[in-house]
Amino acid sequence: MVEETRDRIMEATYRALCEHGYASLTMQDIADECDCSKSLLHYHFDTKEDLLVALLAHLIEKFDERVSPSDEDPREQLVDLVEIFCFGDGRARADHRAFHTALLELRAQAPHNDAFRAQLAENDAQVHATVTAVIERGIESGAFREVDARRTAAHILAAIQGARIRWVTLGDDDSIEAVHDALVDDLIDGWLVVE
Repeated sequence: MVEETRDRIMEATYRALCEHGYASLTMQDIADECDCSKSLLHYHFDTKEDLLVALLAHLIEKFDERVSPSDEDPREQLVDLVEIFCFGDGRARADHRAFHTALLELRAQAPHNDAFRAQLAENDAQVHATVTAVIERGIESGAFREVDARRTAAHILAAIQGARIRWVTLGDDDSIEAVHDALVDDLIDGWLVVE
């Protein structure tokens, strides 16, 4: 598939998923959002499931491009990651919430859907590895104290995941900001950063 076509389909799938949610989403919704025919989508993807798995893979690729290893200060890079995970990538907050609502629906399907489970596990492993690598770089440079980088990354990501679940299921708008502030002020600056 031509990269431009793939990107257009992925962006349309993302928008349609956010608008309709997983349960109500149809291939026609995606085709309408993409301004293409349903047959074009089926030419590249047999099912809605295949398309959503491709979207999850696309999203982790975009994440990797955004947070590729850099010479950025490890503290700044870790804070940037926390902000991305809590508040999104610059899209409107309502769009970020709609995405995480749809993602929660996909996660709920994973225990019964091998393809979703495998792609979500791959995405999770990549995100965890990225956060772990930033913490390890901070330890090596002397910016962070000696910690178990994998456990610390797991702690950060679990806190964010819990806040997002509260945000989308309970409407607890304060949870994301509270967890963001606790992670930055207490965990990163108050515990991890070497003064």
